[in-house]
Amino acid sequence: MKTAIQLYDNLKQVVKFFYKQLKLDKFEKSKGRNLALSIIENISLAIFKQRNNIATKKAIFNIFKPKCSYKTLVVNMNRFAHLALLVLVTILKVNRRNQHFIKHTDSTEIPVCSNRKAKYHQTMKDLANWGYTGKGSFFGLKMHITTDLNRKLLAVKFTSGNVDDREIFYDLNKDLLGLFIADAGYVSKKLQQDFCREGKRMLLVKPRKNMKNPMTKFQEFLYGTRMLIELNFRNLKMFYGLVTSLPRSVGGYLANYIYSLLAYQIA
Repeated sequence: MKTAIQLYDNLKQVVKFFYKQLKLDKFEKSKGRNLALSIIENISLAIFKQRNNIATKKAIFNIFKPKCSYKTLVVNMNRFAHLALLVLVTILKVNRRNQHFIKHTDSTEIPVCSNRKAKYHQTMKDLANWGYTGKGSFFGLKMHITTDLNRKLLAVKFTSGNVDDREIFYDLNKDLLGLFIADAGYVSKKLQQDFCREGKRMLLVKPRKNMKNPMTKFQEFLYGTRMLIELNFRNLKMFYGLVTSLPRSVGGYLANYIYSLLAYQIA
């Protein structure tokens, strides 16, 4: 069984690879005191936190006892999240090169606090909003993703919790081709017509229960594959700490989402 140090060292090797490939050394300080922890170490610790579903940065600080203050660790994890985003975008581009023809698009709720605290929540008040799902209401964001039949992540976008999924679909998938499968929340004749490119891409939306459009056996089979995208949501939330209410800044929330997605992709 691998120790925490061994797992962390493995992550460092992966981060170091992308660091060199993307030439992220240009973001290192060229003047003044060196960072107590390098960019590679900061990003690796943040990914380790999400990879092991560790709730707080304080726990990471206590496990590794880095040669810096706890405040410095928190500030730098958030500070270098945009570099982690560059790595994530690179991985998405690689995924697109080997994408399956059949794809799924869906969204999931990302609460930023409990409903009872929403009225007093200040940190994400300018980005979050009330949204509604089949499970009830929430205060927060929505994460929209497109994956292929092999569950490879191809596109990601975050919006306010009250945004209609149909408004995001085209922009999310405008650079992708193939057969897209979506649930009834994406029912829109205009969207299907605008998105379709003959011989290149098509949107197949599951009819609502009150609609009388008969489905073929093949369409039923395709709709049945939608459960694969739900596995991505489930894993991100249950095992990679995607949902949190602990950050004290907008940057802290956004960093958490970026590191969660990146940890999921390089796990």
